[in-house]
Amino acid sequence: MKEQVKTRREFLKQSASAAAATALYLSLGDRIFGAIEKKTRVVLVRHEGAIDDLNKPNADVVQKMLDDAVTALFDISDPVEAWKKIIKPTDTVGIKTNVWRYLPTTSAVENALKKRVMDAGVSEDAIGIRDRGVLYDPVFKKATALINARPMRTHYWSGVGTLLKNYIMFSDNPPSYHPDTCADLAKLWFLPNVKGKTRLNVLVMFTPLFHGSGPHHFNPQYIWAYKGLIVGTDPVAVDSVGVRILQSKRKLFFKEDRPLNPSPKHVFLADTRHHLGTADPEKIDLQILGWKKDLLI
Repeated sequence: MKEQVKTRREFLKQSASAAAATALYLSLGDRIFGAIEKKTRVVLVRHEGAIDDLNKPNADVVQKMLDDAVTALFDISDPVEAWKKIIKPTDTVGIKTNVWRYLPTTSAVENALKKRVMDAGVSEDAIGIRDRGVLYDPVFKKATALINARPMRTHYWSGVGTLLKNYIMFSDNPPSYHPDTCADLAKLWFLPNVKGKTRLNVLVMFTPLFHGSGPHHFNPQYIWAYKGLIVGTDPVAVDSVGVRILQSKRKLFFKEDRPLNPSPKHVFLADTRHHLGTADPEKIDLQILGWKKDLLI
């Protein structure tokens, strides 16, 4: 994993006072900035052939994209061995998907994930793939490991539909997470049936929805063929990268800065308030693989 050299600005901000920090800097010079801070790795993989002209995913390409992302994430050249790092043959695995009819996770992603979970030694009857009803699904009720996969899109209540939000179906009272534009969605990740179980997060960016104007709104004018997946073990970091791409696309499309409305503050509060993961781009080690056209990041 790459390492980060602390910047002067960060050091000054984190010190007890700017004056004291400046004095220390003047006395120690650049030696103080040799301190190493690990970054959170996230992999963005894109492929020009990920989807066809009708936005239908190519299953073989999707499998390769997922394999490339996971091997890069764990620095292991063989995808099956990389999966064995996070999944054991004794695990019961729930693949939390998203079935919103306009922009689902897609069977191509679900099947690619299931294949590698089975390659890691898990029997098929110990794998569940579901969105709604996870609280009552027998596999999810016994799950020792979760895989979280959903598409990135704007959302009327939370600004964006994120990996963080994808776990709202694990709550027996989803509306309780809606106040203050869903600011505290990170709390979902501390529920007993979720906490500590998530092994991988996959944010599907084949055709992200970058603008909406009401509940359940979908207009094909506001999607584009980005043809990507964002993969990581930290859902906050993965969502943070996705939000930045959506914001960049909005600026390009509208030809002005037009922030997401409502603000996707739940992503950043997951870091600063709930300490679930890393939202700060400067603390994310973003690995970019494959097709580089119009990265928007």
